[in-house]
Amino acid sequence: MTARGMLTVVGSAVGGLIGWSDTPPTADPESLRAHFADFGVQVGPDPAELIEAVRAFQTRVGIDPDGEAGPETVHLLAHYAREARALAAFRSAA
Repeated sequence: MTARGMLTVVGSAVGGLIGWSDTPPTADPESLRAHFADFGVQVGPDPAELIEAVRAFQTRVGIDPDGEAGPETVHLLAHYAREARALAAFRSAA
């Protein structure tokens, strides 16, 4: 199994344990880039850029900045991206 596949499995399992009410977020690079884009951070195709973006996000939210998109990181990233989308929708409706 690939590292990406393992992160997805672990994220899904942990998500069920901690009570995510919706489908647990995935840790695939495309999803991570889309989440970052939701709050205005453009991450290029280079894997090193994604790792650096994850590390910066982790630092910002108080997680150990290891650059790995583990379950806690992905959950928080998806949560903040969802909030950013809601705020953008609110602003565009005004």
